[in-house]
Amino acid sequence: MKNIFYVSLLFLAVTFLSHAATRGDVKVIEASENIRYLSQKLAKEYLFLYKYPNKVEIKEELEKLLLKLNDDFRIIATTTKDSDTKDILEFLAYSKDQIEQIFNEEPDSEKAALMLDYSETLLEGADSIASAHKYDFSDEEKMLMMTKKMEYLLERITKYYMALNVGFNNTTNKESMQESIDRFEDNIKIINAYKYPSKEVREQVRMNISWEANKVLLSRVKVLFIPKLMFTSVNYLENIVSKIALYHSKNQ
Repeated sequence: MKNIFYVSLLFLAVTFLSHAATRGDVKVIEASENIRYLSQKLAKEYLFLYKYPNKVEIKEELEKLLLKLNDDFRIIATTTKDSDTKDILEFLAYSKDQIEQIFNEEPDSEKAALMLDYSETLLEGADSIASAHKYDFSDEEKMLMMTKKMEYLLERITKYYMALNVGFNNTTNKESMQESIDRFEDNIKIINAYKYPSKEVREQVRMNISWEANKVLLSRVKVLFIPKLMFTSVNYLENIVSKIALYHSKNQ
């Protein structure tokens, strides 16, 4: 009887530890998704600062984004037990320190190019960390994570919109921007195929109208550079996507 009790206790302990590890993986994946988003937003905002160096509010926004990045690093560091993840995080922390140094100096083309590189470094690191922490998401959780990727893609698209217009008009950046547009549209198709209640259907409609308007601006990137309008339009679209994300968060 005592042996059965110990076996049962051991089973419960293993189940608890497995569940805890799984929830830990979710926290790491969520933080990684935030890093992906911030990696693109940081570069986008810096390129805007490079174009308009006297905009004090942009510098303040960059500092806030850097603090958010620190928070996500901290979540991963205190949650993961994976040694590879810790090594990647250490390298990303070095990249973050380099970014902070760039923010403390006057913007120029060399630093703008470095910010584009660092944004890809942070992105690749976040992808590697997320891939090391697997979790079997439910259908609603998958939809939620997809909306987070859509927000990241909007920042990535806008980053390349800026890059192509401030001195980094090369084939690689053009292709990366188009790839991000294509991926965003793939996700829109999934959103449009989902059966939402009437309130979220209205958000679907607004999302599609807003995206079509953004596509017009993006298609004219070579002849019409209007970053302030582009930023406002993308922020509006991101807010719509966030409302759809909130529905999936509550519907889990």
